[in-house]
Amino acid sequence: MKKFKDLPKFKNEKEETSFWDCHDVTDYIDMSSAKRFLFPNLKPSSTAVPVRFPNSLLNSIKMIANRRHVPYQSLIKIFLAERVNRELLHGKA
Repeated sequence: MKKFKDLPKFKNEKEETSFWDCHDVTDYIDMSSAKRFLFPNLKPSSTAVPVRFPNSLLNSIKMIANRRHVPYQSLIKIFLAERVNRELLHGKA
């Protein structure tokens, strides 16, 4: 049976986040007994990122968003998420 490391005590959430950024949870927690939980009322955290687009590109995005009846910012997030997933899955465009 695997011996798990003792989980350190964290002073705050930032310290815990930094810890998990460079440590593997399977070294500390027996994931074979983990149960799936749903948290339907949690909203994903997000960060505002100022990005400059060429006017022609932004106008094209707005036209597509209008045809799809979605806000253009949401469409940009959808497009970015699709591309990021493709890159992560296939490692290419």
